[in-house]
Amino acid sequence: MITRRTLLKLLAAVQAVGLAPALAKAEDAPSRLSFGPPSRFDFETLQAMVADLAGKPYAPPPIPDPAIVKTMNFDVAKHIIPDPDHALFGDGRGPYPISLLAVGELFPKTVRMFAVTGDEAREVLFKPEYFKSPAGGPLSRLAPTPAPFAGLELLQAYDKPVLRGHEGWARFLGASYFRAVGEADQFGVSARAVAQNSGIAIPEEFPDFTHFWVSEGPGDDDPVTLYALLDGPSIVGAYRFIMHRGRGTTMDITMRLHIRKPIERLGISPMTSMFWYSETVKGAATDWRPEVHDSDGVAMWLGNGDHLWRPLIDQDKLTISKFPDAGFRGFGLMQRDKNYDHYLDAVFYERRPCCWCEPVGDWGKGSVQLLEIPTDNEIYDNIVLSWVSDTPNKAGDVLDYRYKLLWRDTDPFPGKLALCVATRLGAGAVQGAPRSTVLRKFVLEFKGAFQATRDADAKPEPVLETSRGTFSNIVVEPSPDGDLGLWRIQFDLDPQGSDPVDLRCHLAFQDEALTETWVYRYVPFASPVR
Repeated sequence: MITRRTLLKLLAAVQAVGLAPALAKAEDAPSRLSFGPPSRFDFETLQAMVADLAGKPYAPPPIPDPAIVKTMNFDVAKHIIPDPDHALFGDGRGPYPISLLAVGELFPKTVRMFAVTGDEAREVLFKPEYFKSPAGGPLSRLAPTPAPFAGLELLQAYDKPVLRGHEGWARFLGASYFRAVGEADQFGVSARAVAQNSGIAIPEEFPDFTHFWVSEGPGDDDPVTLYALLDGPSIVGAYRFIMHRGRGTTMDITMRLHIRKPIERLGISPMTSMFWYSETVKGAATDWRPEVHDSDGVAMWLGNGDHLWRPLIDQDKLTISKFPDAGFRGFGLMQRDKNYDHYLDAVFYERRPCCWCEPVGDWGKGSVQLLEIPTDNEIYDNIVLSWVSDTPNKAGDVLDYRYKLLWRDTDPFPGKLALCVATRLGAGAVQGAPRSTVLRKFVLEFKGAFQATRDADAKPEPVLETSRGTFSNIVVEPSPDGDLGLWRIQFDLDPQGSDPVDLRCHLAFQDEALTETWVYRYVPFASPVR
Protein backbone atom coordinates (compact mmCIF):
# COMPACT_ATOMS: atom_id res chain seq x y z
CA MET A 1 0.00 0.00 0.00
CA ILE A 2 1.29 3.47 -0.92
CA THR A 3 1.24 5.63 2.19
CA ARG A 4 1.66 9.33 2.85
CA ARG A 5 5.01 8.64 4.54
CA THR A 6 6.21 6.78 1.43
CA LEU A 7 5.11 9.67 -0.75
CA LEU A 8 6.94 12.19 1.43
CA LYS A 9 10.10 10.10 1.27
CA LEU A 10 9.87 9.96 -2.52
CA LEU A 11 9.42 13.71 -2.88
CA ALA A 12 12.24 14.36 -0.41
CA ALA A 13 14.52 12.06 -2.39
CA VAL A 14 13.76 13.98 -5.60
CA GLN A 15 14.76 17.24 -3.92
CA ALA A 16 17.86 16.00 -2.12
CA VAL A 17 19.47 14.25 -5.09
CA GLY A 18 18.91 17.15 -7.46
CA LEU A 19 20.13 19.89 -5.13
CA ALA A 20 23.89 20.09 -5.55
CA PRO A 21 24.04 20.03 -9.38
CA ALA A 22 21.33 22.71 -9.58
CA LEU A 23 23.26 25.16 -7.44
CA ALA A 24 26.44 24.60 -9.41
CA LYS A 25 24.80 25.16 -12.82
CA ALA A 26 25.98 28.08 -14.95
CA GLU A 27 23.33 30.79 -14.93
CA ASP A 28 23.35 31.45 -18.67
CA ALA A 29 23.83 27.93 -20.01
CA PRO A 30 21.74 27.37 -23.16
CA SER A 31 18.44 25.51 -22.80
CA ARG A 32 18.72 21.80 -23.49
CA LEU A 33 14.99 21.17 -23.74
CA SER A 34 13.29 20.43 -27.04
CA PHE A 35 10.10 22.26 -27.97
CA GLY A 36 7.26 21.91 -30.45
CA PRO A 37 6.12 24.66 -32.82
CA PRO A 38 4.73 27.91 -31.37
CA SER A 39 1.03 28.65 -31.00
CA ARG A 40 -0.83 31.70 -29.75
CA PHE A 41 -1.69 31.57 -26.05
CA ASP A 42 -3.13 33.75 -23.27
CA PHE A 43 -5.69 33.28 -20.50
CA GLU A 44 -8.56 34.07 -22.86
CA THR A 45 -7.30 31.32 -25.18
CA LEU A 46 -7.37 28.86 -22.29
CA GLN A 47 -10.88 29.94 -21.28
CA ALA A 48 -12.08 29.34 -24.84
CA MET A 49 -10.46 25.88 -24.83
CA VAL A 50 -12.25 25.04 -21.59
CA ALA A 51 -15.63 26.27 -22.85
CA ASP A 52 -15.26 24.05 -25.91
CA LEU A 53 -14.13 21.07 -23.83
CA ALA A 54 -17.13 21.42 -21.49
CA GLY A 55 -19.45 20.41 -24.32
CA LYS A 56 -17.55 17.21 -25.08
CA PRO A 57 -17.55 13.84 -23.28
CA TYR A 58 -14.90 13.47 -20.60
CA ALA A 59 -11.71 11.62 -21.57
CA PRO A 60 -9.18 10.85 -18.78
CA PRO A 61 -5.53 11.88 -19.32
CA PRO A 62 -3.48 9.12 -20.92
CA ILE A 63 -1.11 6.85 -19.03
CA PRO A 64 2.03 5.92 -20.98
CA ASP A 65 2.46 2.12 -21.19
CA PRO A 66 0.69 1.21 -17.90
CA ALA A 67 2.67 -2.02 -17.55
CA ILE A 68 5.95 -0.08 -17.42
CA VAL A 69 4.60 2.75 -15.26
CA LYS A 70 3.34 0.24 -12.68
CA THR A 71 6.91 -0.98 -12.17
CA MET A 72 8.02 2.56 -11.28
CA ASN A 73 7.32 2.17 -7.55
CA PHE A 74 8.97 4.08 -4.72
CA ASP A 75 12.26 2.18 -4.90
CA VAL A 76 12.50 2.80 -8.65
CA ALA A 77 11.11 6.35 -8.71
CA LYS A 78 13.55 7.67 -6.10
CA HIS A 79 16.32 7.06 -8.66
CA ILE A 80 14.54 9.04 -11.41
CA ILE A 81 15.76 12.57 -10.66
CA PRO A 82 15.13 15.71 -12.75
CA ASP A 83 18.40 16.89 -14.30
CA PRO A 84 18.91 20.58 -13.37
CA ASP A 85 20.66 21.15 -16.70
CA HIS A 86 17.27 20.46 -18.32
CA ALA A 87 15.18 22.67 -16.06
CA LEU A 88 12.62 24.86 -17.77
CA PHE A 89 13.79 28.51 -17.68
CA GLY A 90 17.12 27.27 -16.33
CA ASP A 91 18.99 29.16 -19.08
CA GLY A 92 18.90 32.59 -17.45
CA ARG A 93 15.59 33.74 -19.02
CA GLY A 94 13.89 33.68 -15.63
CA PRO A 95 14.97 33.67 -11.98
CA TYR A 96 13.26 30.41 -11.00
CA PRO A 97 14.19 27.17 -12.79
CA ILE A 98 11.38 24.63 -13.06
CA SER A 99 11.93 20.90 -12.70
CA LEU A 100 9.68 18.63 -14.74
CA LEU A 101 8.60 15.55 -12.76
CA ALA A 102 8.19 12.10 -14.27
CA VAL A 103 5.23 9.72 -14.07
CA GLY A 104 5.36 6.66 -11.83
CA GLU A 105 3.19 4.25 -9.91
CA LEU A 106 2.13 7.02 -7.52
CA PHE A 107 1.41 9.56 -10.29
CA PRO A 108 0.67 7.63 -13.50
CA LYS A 109 -1.37 10.27 -15.39
CA THR A 110 0.35 12.60 -17.82
CA VAL A 111 0.36 16.40 -17.88
CA ARG A 112 1.29 18.30 -21.04
CA MET A 113 3.87 21.06 -20.43
CA PHE A 114 4.23 24.36 -22.30
CA ALA A 115 6.64 27.29 -22.00
CA VAL A 116 5.09 30.71 -22.64
CA THR A 117 7.01 33.69 -24.02
CA GLY A 118 4.97 36.77 -24.80
CA ASP A 119 1.78 35.56 -26.48
CA GLU A 120 3.28 32.32 -27.78
CA ALA A 121 3.44 28.86 -26.19
CA ARG A 122 5.63 25.93 -27.19
CA GLU A 123 5.11 22.39 -25.86
CA VAL A 124 8.02 20.70 -24.10
CA LEU A 125 8.89 17.50 -25.95
CA PHE A 126 10.04 14.58 -23.82
CA LYS A 127 13.52 13.09 -23.91
CA PRO A 128 14.90 10.57 -21.36
CA GLU A 129 18.00 12.71 -20.79
CA TYR A 130 15.85 15.27 -18.96
CA PHE A 131 16.21 12.92 -15.97
CA LYS A 132 19.06 11.22 -14.20
CA SER A 133 18.08 7.58 -14.04
CA PRO A 134 19.74 4.16 -14.37
CA ALA A 135 20.65 3.17 -17.92
CA GLY A 136 18.03 0.90 -19.42
CA GLY A 137 15.56 1.82 -16.67
CA PRO A 138 11.78 2.00 -17.16
CA LEU A 139 11.74 5.71 -18.03
CA SER A 140 14.01 5.15 -21.03
CA ARG A 141 11.58 2.49 -22.33
CA LEU A 142 8.57 4.82 -22.41
CA ALA A 143 7.50 6.28 -25.75
CA PRO A 144 7.90 10.07 -26.12
CA THR A 145 4.15 10.42 -26.74
CA PRO A 146 2.25 10.97 -24.54
CA ALA A 147 5.12 12.79 -22.84
CA PRO A 148 5.56 11.06 -19.43
CA PHE A 149 5.48 14.23 -17.33
CA ALA A 150 3.38 14.11 -14.14
CA GLY A 151 3.95 17.57 -12.68
CA LEU A 152 6.43 20.34 -12.02
CA GLU A 153 8.32 22.04 -9.20
CA LEU A 154 9.48 25.65 -8.97
CA LEU A 155 13.03 25.88 -7.66
CA GLN A 156 14.93 28.54 -5.80
CA ALA A 157 17.05 30.80 -8.01
CA TYR A 158 20.46 29.30 -8.75
CA ASP A 159 22.28 32.36 -7.33
CA LYS A 160 20.25 32.45 -4.09
CA PRO A 161 21.04 30.62 -0.83
CA VAL A 162 18.90 27.59 -0.12
CA LEU A 163 17.43 27.43 3.37
CA ARG A 164 17.93 24.17 5.31
CA GLY A 165 18.87 22.26 2.16
CA HIS A 166 15.48 22.60 0.43
CA GLU A 167 15.38 23.83 -3.13
CA GLY A 168 11.75 23.64 -4.25
CA TRP A 169 9.27 26.33 -3.20
CA ALA A 170 6.08 25.34 -5.08
CA ARG A 171 5.01 21.97 -6.45
CA PHE A 172 2.11 20.85 -8.65
CA LEU A 173 1.82 17.07 -8.66
CA GLY A 174 -1.00 14.52 -8.54
CA ALA A 175 -4.62 15.15 -9.65
CA SER A 176 -5.11 18.90 -8.98
CA TYR A 177 -2.96 19.08 -5.83
CA PHE A 178 -0.38 21.80 -5.25
CA ARG A 179 1.60 23.11 -2.29
CA ALA A 180 4.13 25.78 -1.38
CA VAL A 181 6.55 26.66 1.41
CA GLY A 182 6.52 29.33 4.10
CA GLU A 183 9.49 31.23 5.52
CA ALA A 184 10.93 28.04 7.05
CA ASP A 185 11.17 26.63 3.52
CA GLN A 186 9.21 23.47 4.21
CA PHE A 187 6.14 21.90 2.62
CA GLY A 188 3.14 20.83 4.69
CA VAL A 189 -0.53 21.57 4.04
CA SER A 190 -1.68 21.02 0.44
CA ALA A 191 -4.26 22.80 -1.69
CA ARG A 192 -6.14 21.62 -4.76
CA ALA A 193 -8.26 23.09 -7.53
CA VAL A 194 -11.67 21.97 -6.20
CA ALA A 195 -13.12 19.42 -3.80
CA GLN A 196 -16.06 17.39 -5.09
CA ASN A 197 -18.41 15.59 -2.70
CA SER A 198 -15.87 15.28 0.10
CA GLY A 199 -17.23 13.43 3.13
CA ILE A 200 -20.68 12.55 1.79
CA ALA A 201 -22.27 9.35 0.49
CA ILE A 202 -21.79 10.32 -3.17
CA PRO A 203 -18.39 9.10 -4.46
CA GLU A 204 -15.74 11.82 -4.37
CA GLU A 205 -14.22 12.87 -7.68
CA PHE A 206 -10.64 14.05 -8.19
CA PRO A 207 -10.33 15.99 -11.46
CA ASP A 208 -6.85 16.41 -12.94
CA PHE A 209 -4.71 19.24 -14.14
CA THR A 210 -3.98 17.96 -17.65
CA HIS A 211 -2.05 20.92 -19.15
CA PHE A 212 0.36 23.46 -17.66
CA TRP A 213 1.59 26.65 -19.36
CA VAL A 214 4.36 28.53 -17.53
CA SER A 215 5.62 32.08 -17.99
CA GLU A 216 8.35 33.89 -16.04
CA GLY A 217 9.38 37.51 -15.67
CA PRO A 218 13.06 38.46 -15.93
CA GLY A 219 13.67 39.47 -12.29
CA ASP A 220 13.42 38.09 -8.77
CA ASP A 221 10.54 40.43 -7.97
CA ASP A 222 8.56 39.37 -11.04
CA PRO A 223 5.94 36.66 -10.56
CA VAL A 224 5.84 33.22 -12.08
CA THR A 225 2.56 32.75 -13.93
CA LEU A 226 1.21 29.25 -14.34
CA TYR A 227 -1.92 28.46 -16.35
CA ALA A 228 -3.66 25.12 -15.86
CA LEU A 229 -6.48 23.21 -17.51
CA LEU A 230 -8.61 21.19 -15.09
CA ASP A 231 -10.62 18.26 -16.43
CA GLY A 232 -12.89 15.70 -14.76
CA PRO A 233 -16.12 13.78 -15.33
CA SER A 234 -18.29 16.53 -13.77
CA ILE A 235 -16.22 19.68 -14.19
CA VAL A 236 -13.72 21.46 -16.43
CA GLY A 237 -11.85 24.64 -15.55
CA ALA A 238 -9.31 27.29 -16.51
CA TYR A 239 -6.86 28.44 -13.81
CA ARG A 240 -4.26 31.17 -13.61
CA PHE A 241 -1.74 31.18 -10.74
CA ILE A 242 0.37 34.32 -10.29
CA MET A 243 3.03 33.26 -7.78
CA HIS A 244 5.42 35.43 -5.77
CA ARG A 245 8.35 34.12 -3.74
CA GLY A 246 9.11 36.49 -0.89
CA ARG A 247 7.92 36.24 2.68
CA GLY A 248 6.78 32.66 2.24
CA THR A 249 4.78 32.18 -0.97
CA THR A 250 1.82 34.14 -2.29
CA MET A 251 -0.50 32.89 -5.03
CA ASP A 252 -3.13 35.04 -6.77
CA ILE A 253 -5.55 32.52 -8.31
CA THR A 254 -8.23 33.21 -10.91
CA MET A 255 -10.50 30.36 -12.01
CA ARG A 256 -13.44 29.75 -14.34
CA LEU A 257 -15.36 26.50 -13.92
CA HIS A 258 -17.83 24.86 -16.31
CA ILE A 259 -20.12 22.31 -14.68
CA ARG A 260 -20.69 19.19 -16.80
CA LYS A 261 -22.84 17.36 -14.25
CA PRO A 262 -24.52 18.54 -11.03
CA ILE A 263 -22.17 18.36 -8.04
CA GLU A 264 -23.78 17.90 -4.63
CA ARG A 265 -20.97 19.60 -2.71
CA LEU A 266 -18.40 21.74 -4.53
CA GLY A 267 -15.56 23.00 -2.34
CA ILE A 268 -13.74 26.16 -3.47
CA SER A 269 -10.14 26.77 -2.39
CA PRO A 270 -9.87 23.40 -0.65
CA MET A 271 -6.95 22.63 1.64
CA THR A 272 -5.85 19.20 2.84
CA SER A 273 -3.72 18.40 5.87
CA MET A 274 -2.88 15.85 8.54
CA PHE A 275 -3.90 15.97 12.19
CA TRP A 276 -3.45 12.99 14.50
CA TYR A 277 -3.26 14.51 17.98
CA SER A 278 -2.06 17.65 19.80
CA GLU A 279 -1.82 18.95 23.35
CA THR A 280 -5.63 19.01 23.46
CA VAL A 281 -6.22 15.30 23.91
CA LYS A 282 -4.17 12.30 22.84
CA GLY A 283 -7.18 9.99 22.67
CA ALA A 284 -6.35 6.45 21.59
CA ALA A 285 -2.93 7.41 20.16
CA THR A 286 -0.14 5.17 21.45
CA ASP A 287 2.74 7.09 19.87
CA TRP A 288 5.59 8.36 22.08
CA ARG A 289 5.76 11.83 20.51
CA PRO A 290 3.94 14.65 22.34
CA GLU A 291 2.12 15.91 19.22
CA VAL A 292 1.80 14.83 15.59
CA HIS A 293 0.17 17.17 13.06
CA ASP A 294 0.83 19.31 9.98
CA SER A 295 -1.90 21.76 11.03
CA ASP A 296 -3.46 22.34 14.45
CA GLY A 297 -6.49 24.54 13.78
CA VAL A 298 -8.76 26.54 11.49
CA ALA A 299 -8.66 30.35 11.57
CA MET A 300 -11.57 32.35 10.12
CA TRP A 301 -12.11 36.06 9.58
CA LEU A 302 -15.82 36.80 9.19
CA GLY A 303 -17.46 39.56 7.21
CA ASN A 304 -18.39 41.43 10.41
CA GLY A 305 -14.76 41.50 11.51
CA ASP A 306 -14.93 38.66 14.06
CA HIS A 307 -12.00 36.24 14.21
CA LEU A 308 -12.68 32.58 15.04
CA TRP A 309 -10.29 29.79 16.03
CA ARG A 310 -11.36 26.14 15.82
CA PRO A 311 -8.76 23.62 17.11
CA LEU A 312 -8.61 20.45 15.04
CA ILE A 313 -9.87 17.23 16.63
CA ASP A 314 -9.24 13.56 15.84
CA GLN A 315 -12.92 12.66 15.94
CA ASP A 316 -14.13 9.11 16.62
CA LYS A 317 -16.20 9.27 13.43
CA LEU A 318 -16.20 11.32 10.22
CA THR A 319 -17.44 14.80 11.12
CA ILE A 320 -18.36 17.84 9.02
CA SER A 321 -18.51 21.23 10.76
CA LYS A 322 -20.08 24.20 8.94
CA PHE A 323 -19.40 27.89 9.61
CA PRO A 324 -21.84 30.03 7.60
CA ASP A 325 -21.16 33.67 6.74
CA ALA A 326 -22.16 36.04 3.95
CA GLY A 327 -18.77 37.63 3.38
CA PHE A 328 -15.72 35.75 4.62
CA ARG A 329 -12.59 37.90 4.62
CA GLY A 330 -10.38 34.87 4.99
CA PHE A 331 -9.95 31.32 6.29
CA GLY A 332 -7.23 28.75 6.47
CA LEU A 333 -5.44 25.84 8.09
CA MET A 334 -2.85 27.02 10.59
CA GLN A 335 0.14 25.42 12.28
CA ARG A 336 0.49 27.73 15.31
CA ASP A 337 2.61 25.55 17.58
CA LYS A 338 6.21 26.28 16.53
CA ASN A 339 8.05 24.63 19.43
CA TYR A 340 10.27 21.68 18.47
CA ASP A 341 9.98 20.23 21.99
CA HIS A 342 6.25 19.80 21.41
CA TYR A 343 6.92 17.34 18.54
CA LEU A 344 10.44 15.86 18.95
CA ASP A 345 10.31 14.65 15.36
CA ALA A 346 13.05 14.78 12.72
CA VAL A 347 10.50 15.83 10.07
CA PHE A 348 10.14 19.15 11.95
CA TYR A 349 6.39 19.59 12.22
CA GLU A 350 7.03 22.99 13.85
CA ARG A 351 8.26 24.28 10.46
CA ARG A 352 5.08 23.37 8.57
CA PRO A 353 3.49 26.44 6.95
CA CYS A 354 0.03 27.88 7.47
CA CYS A 355 -2.19 28.29 4.40
CA TRP A 356 -4.58 31.26 4.33
CA CYS A 357 -7.24 32.02 1.70
CA GLU A 358 -8.38 35.59 1.02
CA PRO A 359 -11.47 35.70 -1.25
CA VAL A 360 -11.36 38.50 -3.84
CA GLY A 361 -14.73 39.95 -4.86
CA ASP A 362 -18.16 38.82 -3.76
CA TRP A 363 -18.43 35.06 -3.38
CA GLY A 364 -22.02 35.25 -2.17
CA LYS A 365 -23.55 33.32 0.69
CA GLY A 366 -21.87 30.14 1.77
CA SER A 367 -20.00 28.40 4.55
CA VAL A 368 -16.51 27.30 5.40
CA GLN A 369 -16.77 23.54 5.89
CA LEU A 370 -14.31 21.42 7.87
CA LEU A 371 -14.11 17.67 7.30
CA GLU A 372 -12.34 15.67 10.03
CA ILE A 373 -11.70 11.98 9.36
CA PRO A 374 -10.64 9.61 12.17
CA THR A 375 -7.06 8.43 11.91
CA ASP A 376 -4.60 6.24 13.79
CA ASN A 377 -1.44 7.31 12.01
CA GLU A 378 0.33 10.31 10.47
CA ILE A 379 0.48 8.77 6.98
CA TYR A 380 -3.05 9.89 6.08
CA ASP A 381 -4.28 13.35 5.14
CA ASN A 382 -7.49 13.37 7.18
CA ILE A 383 -8.41 17.08 7.22
CA VAL A 384 -10.21 18.94 4.41
CA LEU A 385 -11.21 22.62 4.59
CA SER A 386 -13.05 24.51 1.83
CA TRP A 387 -15.71 27.11 1.11
CA VAL A 388 -19.08 25.82 -0.18
CA SER A 389 -21.69 28.07 -1.78
CA ASP A 390 -25.32 28.00 -0.62
CA THR A 391 -26.36 28.07 -4.29
CA PRO A 392 -26.73 24.61 -5.86
CA ASN A 393 -24.87 24.12 -9.13
CA LYS A 394 -26.28 22.41 -12.19
CA ALA A 395 -25.01 21.22 -15.54
CA GLY A 396 -24.14 24.13 -17.80
CA ASP A 397 -23.32 26.57 -14.98
CA VAL A 398 -20.22 28.76 -15.37
CA LEU A 399 -18.59 29.84 -12.09
CA ASP A 400 -15.91 32.50 -11.66
CA TYR A 401 -13.81 32.89 -8.50
CA ARG A 402 -10.66 34.71 -7.54
CA TYR A 403 -8.68 34.40 -4.31
CA LYS A 404 -5.22 34.67 -2.82
CA LEU A 405 -3.40 31.88 -1.02
CA LEU A 406 -0.75 32.94 1.47
CA TRP A 407 1.71 30.28 2.66
CA ARG A 408 3.28 31.66 5.83
CA ASP A 409 4.91 30.37 9.01
CA THR A 410 2.49 32.37 11.16
CA ASP A 411 -1.07 33.70 10.88
CA PRO A 412 -0.92 36.16 7.96
CA PHE A 413 -4.08 38.21 8.58
CA PRO A 414 -3.84 41.59 10.35
CA GLY A 415 -5.31 42.24 13.76
CA LYS A 416 -4.55 43.18 17.35
CA LEU A 417 -6.54 40.41 19.00
CA ALA A 418 -4.69 37.84 21.10
CA LEU A 419 -4.64 34.37 19.57
CA CYS A 420 -5.52 31.04 21.13
CA VAL A 421 -2.29 29.04 21.31
CA ALA A 422 -3.35 26.01 23.34
CA THR A 423 -6.48 24.01 24.16
CA ARG A 424 -6.22 21.37 26.88
CA LEU A 425 -8.87 18.98 28.18
CA GLY A 426 -9.03 16.91 31.34
CA ALA A 427 -11.34 15.58 34.01
CA GLY A 428 -13.33 18.30 35.77
CA ALA A 429 -13.52 19.36 39.46
CA VAL A 430 -11.54 21.68 41.70
CA GLN A 431 -7.84 20.85 41.81
CA GLY A 432 -7.16 18.37 44.61
CA ALA A 433 -10.76 17.15 44.79
CA PRO A 434 -11.83 13.73 43.45
CA ARG A 435 -12.02 13.83 39.65
CA SER A 436 -15.49 13.99 38.15
CA THR A 437 -16.76 11.33 35.74
CA VAL A 438 -19.20 13.88 34.29
CA LEU A 439 -17.49 17.28 34.28
CA ARG A 440 -14.94 18.09 31.58
CA LYS A 441 -12.25 20.67 32.31
CA PHE A 442 -11.10 23.01 29.53
CA VAL A 443 -7.92 25.08 29.79
CA LEU A 444 -7.36 27.70 27.06
CA GLU A 445 -4.33 29.93 26.58
CA PHE A 446 -4.46 33.25 24.71
CA LYS A 447 -1.29 35.07 23.73
CA GLY A 448 -0.94 38.65 22.50
CA ALA A 449 0.62 42.03 23.22
CA PHE A 450 -2.54 43.52 24.72
CA GLN A 451 -2.02 41.92 28.14
CA ALA A 452 1.29 43.67 28.73
CA THR A 453 -0.32 47.11 28.36
CA ARG A 454 -3.19 46.55 30.81
CA ASP A 455 -3.20 47.69 34.40
CA ALA A 456 -2.14 44.81 36.67
CA ASP A 457 -5.50 44.94 38.42
CA ALA A 458 -7.53 44.97 35.19
CA LYS A 459 -8.24 41.28 34.71
CA PRO A 460 -9.78 40.13 31.40
CA GLU A 461 -13.35 38.88 31.69
CA PRO A 462 -14.41 35.51 30.22
CA VAL A 463 -17.31 35.39 27.75
CA LEU A 464 -18.57 31.78 27.52
CA GLU A 465 -21.39 30.26 25.47
CA THR A 466 -22.65 26.68 25.17
CA SER A 467 -25.36 25.03 23.12
CA ARG A 468 -26.23 22.84 26.14
CA GLY A 469 -25.07 22.27 29.69
CA THR A 470 -23.65 24.51 32.41
CA PHE A 471 -20.27 26.02 33.34
CA SER A 472 -18.58 26.00 36.74
CA ASN A 473 -15.15 26.53 38.33
CA ILE A 474 -14.34 29.42 35.97
CA VAL A 475 -10.86 30.87 36.57
CA VAL A 476 -8.99 33.55 34.55
CA GLU A 477 -5.33 34.03 35.44
CA PRO A 478 -2.07 35.29 33.94
CA SER A 479 0.54 32.77 32.93
CA PRO A 480 2.18 31.23 36.01
CA ASP A 481 5.61 31.63 34.40
CA GLY A 482 5.25 35.42 34.31
CA ASP A 483 4.73 35.78 30.54
CA LEU A 484 2.93 39.15 30.34
CA GLY A 485 1.50 38.27 26.94
CA LEU A 486 -0.27 35.08 28.06
CA TRP A 487 -3.58 34.62 29.89
CA ARG A 488 -5.25 31.36 30.78
CA ILE A 489 -8.89 30.55 31.31
CA GLN A 490 -10.12 27.36 32.97
CA PHE A 491 -13.70 26.14 33.22
CA ASP A 492 -15.63 22.94 33.80
CA LEU A 493 -18.52 21.88 31.60
CA ASP A 494 -21.41 19.67 32.64
CA PRO A 495 -22.71 18.59 29.20
CA GLN A 496 -25.99 17.24 30.60
CA GLY A 497 -26.25 14.53 27.97
CA SER A 498 -24.21 12.55 25.49
CA ASP A 499 -24.85 14.56 22.31
CA PRO A 500 -22.13 16.91 21.00
CA VAL A 501 -21.92 20.37 22.58
CA ASP A 502 -20.87 23.54 20.71
CA LEU A 503 -18.76 25.92 22.80
CA ARG A 504 -17.51 29.48 22.32
CA CYS A 505 -15.14 31.55 24.44
CA HIS A 506 -13.24 34.83 24.29
CA LEU A 507 -11.72 37.26 26.76
CA ALA A 508 -12.90 40.87 27.00
CA PHE A 509 -12.27 44.03 28.96
CA GLN A 510 -15.07 46.55 29.51
CA ASP A 511 -17.08 44.94 26.68
CA GLU A 512 -14.14 45.15 24.26
CA ALA A 513 -12.98 41.84 22.82
CA LEU A 514 -9.31 41.25 23.57
CA THR A 515 -8.98 37.85 21.92
CA GLU A 516 -10.26 35.95 18.95
CA THR A 517 -13.22 33.66 19.65
CA TRP A 518 -12.40 30.03 20.38
CA VAL A 519 -15.03 27.60 19.03
CA TYR A 520 -15.12 23.89 19.78
CA ARG A 521 -17.36 20.86 19.33
CA TYR A 522 -17.12 18.64 22.40
CA VAL A 523 -18.33 15.04 22.37
CA PRO A 524 -19.03 14.04 26.01
CA PHE A 525 -17.22 11.11 27.59
CA ALA A 526 -18.32 7.77 26.22
CA SER A 527 -17.14 6.14 29.45
CA PRO A 528 -16.08 7.32 32.93
CA VAL A 529 -12.72 9.10 33.15
CA ARG A 530 -9.89 7.26 34.85
